[in-house]
Amino acid sequence: MANLLYRLGRFSYQRRRLVAALWALFLVVLGVGALTLGGKTANTFSIPGTESQRALDALKQELPAASGASATVVVKAPDGKTLADPTVKAAVGATVAKVAKVPEVIAAIDPFTSKAISPDGTTGLISVQFDKPQDELSHESVDGYDGLSGLSSGDLQVVPGGQIKAGVPEIGATEILGVAVAAVVLVVTFGSLVAAGMTLVTALLGVLAGMAGLFVVTAFTDVSSTAPILALMLGLAVGIDYSLFISSRHRSQLGEGMDPEESVARATATAGSAVLFAGATVVIALAGLSVVGVPFLTAMGLAAAATVLTAVLVALTLLPALLGFVGNRVLPRKLRKAPAEATHKEGFGFRWGRLVTRFRVPIVAVGIIGLGLLAVPAKDMQLALPDGASAAAGSNQRVAYDLTAAAFGPGANGPLVVVVKSNDAATSNTLVQQVMGKAQGLPDVVAAQPAAASQDGTTRLLQVIPKSGPASEETADLVKNLRSAVQPLATGDASISVTGNTAVGVDVSNKLSDALPTYLFVVIGLSFLLLLLAFRSVLVPLKATLGFVLTIGATFGITVAVFQQGHLASLVGVDSPGPLVSFLPIIMMGILFGLAMDYEVFIVSRVREEFVHGRHANDATVQGLGHGARVVTAAALIMASVFAGFILVEDPIIKAIGFGLTIGVLIDAFVVRMTLVPAILSLLGDRAWWFPRWLDRLTPRVDIEGETLRVDKTPDPKELADVH
Repeated sequence: MANLLYRLGRFSYQRRRLVAALWALFLVVLGVGALTLGGKTANTFSIPGTESQRALDALKQELPAASGASATVVVKAPDGKTLADPTVKAAVGATVAKVAKVPEVIAAIDPFTSKAISPDGTTGLISVQFDKPQDELSHESVDGYDGLSGLSSGDLQVVPGGQIKAGVPEIGATEILGVAVAAVVLVVTFGSLVAAGMTLVTALLGVLAGMAGLFVVTAFTDVSSTAPILALMLGLAVGIDYSLFISSRHRSQLGEGMDPEESVARATATAGSAVLFAGATVVIALAGLSVVGVPFLTAMGLAAAATVLTAVLVALTLLPALLGFVGNRVLPRKLRKAPAEATHKEGFGFRWGRLVTRFRVPIVAVGIIGLGLLAVPAKDMQLALPDGASAAAGSNQRVAYDLTAAAFGPGANGPLVVVVKSNDAATSNTLVQQVMGKAQGLPDVVAAQPAAASQDGTTRLLQVIPKSGPASEETADLVKNLRSAVQPLATGDASISVTGNTAVGVDVSNKLSDALPTYLFVVIGLSFLLLLLAFRSVLVPLKATLGFVLTIGATFGITVAVFQQGHLASLVGVDSPGPLVSFLPIIMMGILFGLAMDYEVFIVSRVREEFVHGRHANDATVQGLGHGARVVTAAALIMASVFAGFILVEDPIIKAIGFGLTIGVLIDAFVVRMTLVPAILSLLGDRAWWFPRWLDRLTPRVDIEGETLRVDKTPDPKELADVH
């Protein structure tokens, strides 16, 4: 491994113009593809094979009008008036006419016709039906619907509600702040604008390539609107980190007086090996989301994995080429003149390493207990898909949700739909009456009433209004109880299914919860084998995995405390705490596991490098942490800064993911990897590197430490090319 990467680094350095030109051509091709082929992203969440999705798919054939997106426009009379007042009623009629003219709307039902008027007569609901599913609606339709709020006047308040939105959540100046902070950290770390700028540019180029490729893919398959944002935040973070790790090793070697070309080749061989293994663990963790069997989650994971893979390729090829262009300018001016001075300074990492190894027992005890206490709120975690209650305060979705809940009860925001189908209209009608009776007898049901029907009457819909909101545990229980109550009524060729957006959300959450153990087994198992191969140790990969359990537990605990329980929620812009989005745990576990292994590889690879070259285990731990602390600290601060920028996005999904990843990175880097890991390595001593002989014979050697490159003189590249 080290020899292969050594040759790759030297080739990229020597043929830097060719490498840069190839990357430029690659970016141009991807950019043209993204502009010409790029399609739309999807905002819907579904899982093929679930009861709710099967029912929706069947409706597309049997009752096409009911399979399109539906929404509700809330109208409210001014204070002191009701919707029945002549001027207000006229305004309602004009509003219904305007709604009907929105592109792709096939029906807008007057609240007086549907009787959807609150008991006090002040609030009404205009039911809106589109002819296409939400993710197929045009931007003109979405913009036209959202613009209905402009119809509000002194006679009537008009608020378009529902989950009608399109495209990728907007990225603005707030997220760019994260990149700005990363740039400052790089300048402080390197002491050189050239080195900082080059590291940032390579990361941005990698993200640009990954994002362009993702938008090309949207032309051929559905991609969740969250996927590009996830790929962007992760690609930026790891891209900067990987370039930082290789650049730091190169600068350290230049500071010792090594020839620039040799230094680039060796940095690519040693630090590049760590980057390759770290990137592989992230890719495994993200690509492993495909084993869950959820299409939108698979697309998110593969999109982010592809961006991370691009970042690795950029760090191993384009970065060595750019280092060749800048030469010694990656060093501060004073070190260019007297490079040997850099070797006489011992940084904070060495002092911290000695402190941690000296007080290893209390540090391990306090660390484990402290992280365990932070994890306590995670036991109360609730999961659901986002609804209007979680939308930003003041948004149309949130205002419509609150008005509807106040006038009709929270359950009116998420009605359930029961689909009844049989071979003849009479049987279907009888079943509808029976289902209504069963539904009305359930404790959490406000009302159950017939809805649309197919032309031949064999397929009929029934609307069930829960008492509780769409994301509540009570409504999730109602979906389960309703299915148990009505499905025994289906006999012969008849079928009864419970669907609707709320039921889809419940099915998605259940599916993800059931798939989580399989996902963890596959991802952690593969990553354990990868670390076993890299470190040739049984206890080190085991320790790395257990450390991740502490990280994820504390991260989930803090996230639940803030976003669900509301503690200090206002500090991150959360004004309405509630359940976490159902796919957040599995997404965060995948990303944080990969990133945790990044820091594990960065630190422990240097510890092992010192150990295999003759140092005592305890001294190797101090030396490894001392050399790696500065770069890991910078990497963690950069990654946390990039993720933290996304906390300021209004989209609740992105906000929660950004917050969780920020907290998780800080905990894992500073508490687990830079404190608990060296303390545990010190406790284990030489036993940390125990490796059974039979397993040693079976396991191929990858030489992540660059042992074959450790010679007394600068090797001839031709000789190195002949090794192995």
